This record gives sequence, structure tokens and C-alpha cells, in this order.
Amino acid sequence: MSRRRAVAVLLVGVAGLGGLAGCRNAPTVAAYVGESQVTVAELDDAVAERLAVPDIAAYAGDDETGFTRQVLSLQVGEEVYAAAARRYDVQVTDADVQARIGQLLAGSDRDQVLAQVAQQQGASEDDVVENVRQQLVRQRIAVAAGKADLSDDALRDRYAAGQPALTTVELGIVTVPDQPTADAVLAQLTADPAGYPAVAAQYAGDNTLPDVQSFTSADLPDVLAPSVAATQPGQGFTQAVPQAGGVVVGLVRSVTVPSFEDARAQLAEQAASEADDAGLALVTAVREDLDVTVNPRYGVLDEGRVVADEGGVVLLLEDDAAAGAGGTDPGAAGD
Repeated sequence: MSRRRAVAVLLVGVAGLGGLAGCRNAPTVAAYVGESQVTVAELDDAVAERLAVPDIAAYAGDDETGFTRQVLSLQVGEEVYAAAARRYDVQVTDADVQARIGQLLAGSDRDQVLAQVAQQQGASEDDVVENVRQQLVRQRIAVAAGKADLSDDALRDRYAAGQPALTTVELGIVTVPDQPTADAVLAQLTADPAGYPAVAAQYAGDNTLPDVQSFTSADLPDVLAPSVAATQPGQGFTQAVPQAGGVVVGLVRSVTVPSFEDARAQLAEQAASEADDAGLALVTAVREDLDVTVNPRYGVLDEGRVVADEGGVVLLLEDDAAAGAGGTDPGAAGD
């Protein structure tokens, strides 16, 4: 078996364990994953390679045993994902992975982020690459199994269905004591919307916004949402709201509905997240089909983390979803 580099948790996470181990227990094997093995030599090399990086060595500290358990969890997770990719006949290229990393960094300095991951999670750059690869594997498995659709047509359907949630309203809210005052304030605001801050200052309080603010449909106060929806941009409304202590004057300064192209990135992330969840369930099923056993010398896997064996049993790999999204979380060890 060619040695694969361990998985890390930049932006995503996976694996977990449970059940009794099989009888495979060669002393030179750290873990069996189906027909594949993680040998003790491979594990030792993987640990040594990471500890040669100062930031990772500092993360591991004096607990090399604990760090070794972490790395073994990552290696097991990588074998599980390789088996899942074969089962569903999906491939992820290096170019795919680098493009996704670029999206996730979103302009952040790559070296700084990688240094932070090494310091906080004990993960190398190769770990990060593998972790992102697993995220993409989950998504593509979901598509291959008919559990997700990331096509342009599917995104357009998502846009049509979710357009209200994408809409942004610029809204001012002024609470006044009575209806006559509300009528006067509304007339003043609609005649001179730019004068909103000065008017709001006259009725300052917990239920008055000092300036117009942007709201999505999810952010709008429930009690005001129908009135806002019924008001044209540049106009306002009044509504008695006893719990607010009077009458609310609302000014709808503008309503912005993003185009499909403007919303595409957000829609694609939503669809990818759902595909990730569906793919994780499929990877879990693959994992459960594999006869995964761990050498008792390294402890047991519990809730995605290799821990000291306090019960004297070796556990079979199950699933534990973490953050992430794909790959294993060295901090939670176990997207």
C-alpha cells in the first residue's frame, strides 16, 4: 500500500469509531482498513515528518504518544476516503483541490493560515490539502449517488426558490408615543429620507434605530415583516406595536434583489454544504462496510479521536462528523 499523508482539519472534519475489533493484530501493522494497512513504519514516518516542523512540534509538546494517536486517526480516515472514492468512481485532481483552497482562503495569506493550522491543530500543508480533497470527495460522491445536484440549472432553481431570503431591505425604525406623532414623522421622513438620523435622534430609545440599517428577510423583526413587505422603496408605514411602547414608523429606503450571477457564489456554497452532509453519510456507510481495526498498542478510537485504551478493547471505525466538513480534525481528530 502506498503511504498516504494524514488528513487535517482546515475548514472541515470527519471520522469516529465504535464496535469490537477483528482478530487482525500483526505487530507491524498500526491499523487495518479493509484490504489496506497502515503499517507501524508508515505511522512512525508520518509522525517524524510532522514533528520536523517546529510549529507542529510545539503543538505536540511532550505528548508524542497523543500526537501519534492523532496521526493514526488521520491515516485511517484517508484510507476510508480512498475506498469511498473507488466505490463511487469519483476523482478529485490536484488542480481541483488548489482551486478550492483558494476559495476557502478568500484572499487571506496562505502562509499565515497554514502556520496557524500547524500551531493550533498540529497539521501540515499536506494535511490541509488532503483534508480539502476529502471535502470534495464527499460532495462528488453525493452527486454520483444522486443525493445532490451542483449543476447550474439546480443553482438557478435554488435561486428562484430562495430569492426572498436573498433580498436586502434598508429600513429605518422610529418608535413614537402615539398615532398623530407617527403620522407627522412618517410625512417628514418620506419627504426627506436623508434627514432620518436627525428625526430618529428626537425619539431615541431601545426601539428606535439611530440610522437606516440593512436587513435580510431572516433579520427583520417578525412583527414588522408584513408591513415592510407591503411597502414600496422610498415609502414608509406606521404600525402600533404595544410591546415596543407606542407606534412604529418604518422607512423602507431601498429593496435590493441580487441577480443570479451576484448570488451564485452564495448559492453554490449552500448547495455544496448540503452535498457535503449527504456525502458524509455515504462515506459513513463505506466505513461501516470496511473491517477497520486498530493495533491495541495505540489505544482505541473513541468519537473520532484515538485515545488511551482504558477498557482493553479495540474499536471498529464508525463515523463522527466534525467541522467541518471532510477530512479529519486533528483537534477533534477525526469532515
